[in-house]
Amino acid sequence: MHDPRAALVRLVRDEGRRVLATLVRLTGDLQLAEDAVQDATVRALEIWPRTGVPAEPRAWLTLTARRRAIDLMRREAARSGKEALAMPDAPEPPETVRDDQLRLLFTCCHPALSHEAQVALALRTLCGLTVAEVAEALLVGEDTMAKRLTRTRQKIAKAHIPYRVPADHELPDRLRGVLATLYLLFTEGYDPIGEPRAALVDEAVRLTRLVRELMPDEPGVLGLLALELLTDSRRAARRDAAGRPVLLADQDRSLWRRDLIEEGVRLVGQGLRHGPDPYVLQAAIAACHAIAPTWADTDWAAVVSWYDVLLDVAGTPVVALNRAAAVAERDGAVAGLAAVDAVEGLQRYPLWHASRAELLVRLGDPVGARAAWDAALALPQEETRAAQLRRRRDATL
Repeated sequence: MHDPRAALVRLVRDEGRRVLATLVRLTGDLQLAEDAVQDATVRALEIWPRTGVPAEPRAWLTLTARRRAIDLMRREAARSGKEALAMPDAPEPPETVRDDQLRLLFTCCHPALSHEAQVALALRTLCGLTVAEVAEALLVGEDTMAKRLTRTRQKIAKAHIPYRVPADHELPDRLRGVLATLYLLFTEGYDPIGEPRAALVDEAVRLTRLVRELMPDEPGVLGLLALELLTDSRRAARRDAAGRPVLLADQDRSLWRRDLIEEGVRLVGQGLRHGPDPYVLQAAIAACHAIAPTWADTDWAAVVSWYDVLLDVAGTPVVALNRAAAVAERDGAVAGLAAVDAVEGLQRYPLWHASRAELLVRLGDPVGARAAWDAALALPQEETRAAQLRRRRDATL
């Protein structure tokens, strides 16, 4: 069911991210910009339900946030006896606004900040997540995250970290944080279980393209862009008429965007010439799915081989679990279940149990499958994911 209030909140939230980037450039103060944008978004949520959404919501938010920032700077100037800085009130050229998000990305990923601080700040600013959401994503308490973000902003101010796209020789030092941020931005919008946010997906792809302009031969950038395009090519097929997620095996592949698939496959080829980068390897796996006419026609031997390389380069238990699923398709459910059971460290991960349940159903063991589904559903998780697991359980038993 369409929720007008929720749609309005999403609009304000997505536009607010872009306004924040512009305000940071104009004020040079991240905390001040956040306060001003927060005030503008609150006012929008109070006023727009009565007056309607303006024709240019971003321009409305930008103007309101600017005026609020000027008020805050004047108050601070009055207290300190300093002269308040003026800000232009004219609209920004489109190319300037376009680059503001890129500037903010590089500010968040400055090497003077720890990787954890970079990711937290990027989730808060670029992704527009609340402090509570950032804390949940990074598995820390909300109070701890609030303090961490405050310390990070203070460090940016004290170290006079510039708000700009760095020179070419500075780019490599920031690449790890930049790619991690863009990946998180994309996955936050893509969200295979909960509510997708297309604006975040589009922004992640746009920013990744801009980074590629700066670093055209960097394999990680090529791989991440390929992964985003290959994944997003399935957008039209990922939900049914009721808005529920559709598994990859059941998607209508005629709805997949061939232009994005073709571009993604080309980028994978370019990235592989530079070595086995983790993002390139993930994109190579996505390409195997993208070029297969049907689920049954997928080259599972190639998928398993790419997972083998990925495990060597950047192996995690989740990668091993995904490889086990591919083994089940290549070698059968018995081999797949053995591979799943061999993965260590995921007993508190609902999808590990769900994977066992799916394979036990294929092996004709409904009792074992039900126990596995029950174990998956007993673990802490978002309700949207639990609902999907219940639907899969009901469909398989």
